[in-house]
Amino acid sequence: MSDVTYARLRATDPGRWRAAAFAWRAWAALAGHWSAEFGPHLARLTSAWFGAAATAAATRLATLRRGLILFRLMCWEVDQALSEFAAALGRAKTLLARAVGAIPSASAVADAARVDQALGVAAAADTAAAGRLAEVTAAAVAPEVPPAPGSPLPPCTATPAQVRRWWDALTPEQRRWLVATQPGWLGPLDGVPVGFRDLANRLLLDDRHAELNRAAAGARGGDLRRIRDLRLGLDRLADRLADADGPRAYLLRLDLAEEGRAVVALGDPDRADNVLTSVPGMTAGLASYRGELVRAERVAVRAAELGPDAATSAVMWLDYDAPDFIDEAAGAGRAEAGAVQLRRFQQGLRATHDGGPAHQTVLGHSYGSLVVGTAARTPGLAADSVVFVGSPGVGVDSASQLHVPRGQVWSTTSRSDVIQYAAVSPRSLIEDLAVSAAVPAIGPWYAFGRPEDDLWFGRNPSDPAFGAHLFASQWNAGHLGYWDVGRPALDGITSITLGRAR
Repeated sequence: MSDVTYARLRATDPGRWRAAAFAWRAWAALAGHWSAEFGPHLARLTSAWFGAAATAAATRLATLRRGLILFRLMCWEVDQALSEFAAALGRAKTLLARAVGAIPSASAVADAARVDQALGVAAAADTAAAGRLAEVTAAAVAPEVPPAPGSPLPPCTATPAQVRRWWDALTPEQRRWLVATQPGWLGPLDGVPVGFRDLANRLLLDDRHAELNRAAAGARGGDLRRIRDLRLGLDRLADRLADADGPRAYLLRLDLAEEGRAVVALGDPDRADNVLTSVPGMTAGLASYRGELVRAERVAVRAAELGPDAATSAVMWLDYDAPDFIDEAAGAGRAEAGAVQLRRFQQGLRATHDGGPAHQTVLGHSYGSLVVGTAARTPGLAADSVVFVGSPGVGVDSASQLHVPRGQVWSTTSRSDVIQYAAVSPRSLIEDLAVSAAVPAIGPWYAFGRPEDDLWFGRNPSDPAFGAHLFASQWNAGHLGYWDVGRPALDGITSITLGRAR
């Protein structure tokens, strides 16, 4: 598709490109199985065979194993390029269909402009994919010689912007070598481009499974249940990473400590025009990540429908220790710790983005809204908009206390969301108890049957007095239904993510 024309775009099937991407993903998985066989063979060889011939054989096997690892990396790189190409073609086809469908009722000039827009999206995607595939091809035919070390690794105190400058100074060979040899260090490092972090973290999946299996062998009681939950969550995560349906998943972080942490992007945020970072709330962990990821994916899918002219990525960000119990959720300590990580992650998205800056939106749900509010209380949160959904309060009593572009604080709370009845402030609770006791018959209903605006962590951001822009959510959303397909809350979240809400 070097020359993108109306006829060629209309005849193109994005599904064929998605299938091709999936085939390369499958090759990477197969190479992983082959590579895993080398470890036991090498161990048996070195324990029973000695001398020059044994050393040469072991060296040869190690070289073959390293070659399989590099082959996996290249397979995933092709998968990334083809997946993003297929997604862009899908958006271009949507634009083209709308242009053709509008012909009877719109001017020829307007229709031509819409067709040109569709062709422009496809042409830009074609150029980007061709360039990325050429880079992989060049790496594949280059001789396998370990690259020179290059500049020293950045210190742990380096900012994401400093990490990005260090990364840019490396050669392509040095970058792939680091991914292959130090994936555990590179995978969670903010400031390294998303595509390479995904490669590194995918390489670690088999090791993480092995870690859990070893830990389960000697665990008992509650610790064993925790490990089993982690293993279930890890299996589900691996299934989603291998899935051919929906936007391609990028694994940006995986940590098995406590209840587990994971950061997964749907669509490449480094190449997206709009990026939503979604912060979940209480009880979120690796075992329950699937529901959180589905909610983020619904925004990404809806964004492609409402705004096909722009690429949108949605990130499920679970990189803090979310509270599991009411007593843990009653304190702000976990939100304060999470806010530090969230600010660094957002800075990393800015540092690694290709081209001009993306429109970055950060959404907090439930206790996650306190994490977002805490991150926005001081200057430096890299966000163009913040969204609070089903919030127990965000740590401040006014939108003006948040360091966010003016007019870009948004909130919604469904009438049926229990959060505004249960997470009331101590003062409101005392007042409600007094009313309940003082007013016969209807006192309890009047006191506890209405939503409160004075919540545990400050004024309800969905109270007009808070000063946020309010957007609609269906009355029966409860606490988790804001992402229900076909309902107003999902469209509201998506419009804000696209930067088109008014």
